Amino acid sequence: MLKLSEIKELIKLVDGTSIQQLEIENEHGKLSIKKQDAQVVHAAVPPQPVAAISAAAAPAPAAPQPAAPSSPTPAPAAAAADADLHRIVSPMVGTFYAAPSPDAPPFVKVGDVVKEKTVVCIVEAMKLMNDIEAEVSGQIVEVLVENGQLVEYGQPLFLVKR
Repeated sequence: MLKLSEIKELIKLVDGTSIQQLEIENEHGKLSIKKQDAQVVHAAVPPQPVAAISAAAAPAPAAPQPAAPSSPTPAPAAAAADADLHRIVSPMVGTFYAAPSPDAPPFVKVGDVVKEKTVVCIVEAMKLMNDIEAEVSGQIVEVLVENGQLVEYGQPLFLVKR
């Protein structure tokens, strides 16, 4: 059975992502967290005496601003520059950590050269620390997320120039 603090942590993680529903089931029961219109609707843990836990999500973000009109075809220089860039993406939902500990230097920073299998960051998911490695050799040209930020599955974390 999950503790209330663990359930609250799961609600916060789901609320901070684009995931709409999360279900976990084991021999002690089933946990279901669902979002509707950017709010967590409920988390139920049957067959426990408490049938549902309601939690209000953070206030809905302001309506998105309309995007500036863009040209129908990208500039050739920009397209060529993107062709040389590789995105290192998060393989899971979790918390991004740039360093192995709060007082340690980051694994990589802009300008560093990495090789395949170089650890570039950690993504913590469900209290498990997962090393994220570069898939290509090249130079880090941009770090796209902040230390401690929640990241989603497939979210770009770094840009690497090959």
